Amino acid sequence: MTARIGVVTFPGSLDDRDALRAARAAGAEPVPLWHGDHDLRGVDAVVLPGGFSYGDYLRAGAIASFAPVMAEVVAAARAGLPVLGICNGFQVLCESGLLPGALIRNAGLHFVCRDQRLRVESTDTAWTGEYAAGAEIVVPVKNGEGRYVADEATLDELEANGRVAFRYVGGNPNGALRDIAGIRNEAGNVVGLMPHPEHAIDPLTGPSADGLGLFVSVLKQLTAA
Repeated sequence: MTARIGVVTFPGSLDDRDALRAARAAGAEPVPLWHGDHDLRGVDAVVLPGGFSYGDYLRAGAIASFAPVMAEVVAAARAGLPVLGICNGFQVLCESGLLPGALIRNAGLHFVCRDQRLRVESTDTAWTGEYAAGAEIVVPVKNGEGRYVADEATLDELEANGRVAFRYVGGNPNGALRDIAGIRNEAGNVVGLMPHPEHAIDPLTGPSADGLGLFVSVLKQLTAA
């Protein structure tokens, strides 16, 4: 049976269709989910896409964390469902308490849009199993509030327990502490990152196909289970 990857659309989401396309390209069945849904339609994994959910009012991702569908996502994630948060989705994961820390305005206060090199730091997650540890990939980054911050104790814990999933290399685009581009939860089923792997699934339309590995990784884990 084909694994089903759900992608949530919030008011203001921009990259939900790209995430659905990436899921399909990896071989999964893409399933659109709506912010007002009260169930996850039996999906096997969930992607929270990039964009400006609810206009980024209050704080980026803050209002989205209270959407009806997020109650289902949080409960399912804590029970082991693979969840990926991309850019605004990463912000939602932090605001909902599934991941620690916060994303704040970029250093310099400028919106940054460019192709970005990342190093894969953690490969024992639902979303990174297809990469080799230390592999460098190129995917786009586009954010104005992408600077990852946390207190020193949290940063030390993430480092000590291998919970930094991706790190910026070749230049930090937003001033994120310790060059952190993405993190994971302790169990490894929840991953959040600021760069956009869904925009790097085909070298014809993106800088590379390096981002497809996240979607292939979760699909292989789901079909092997």
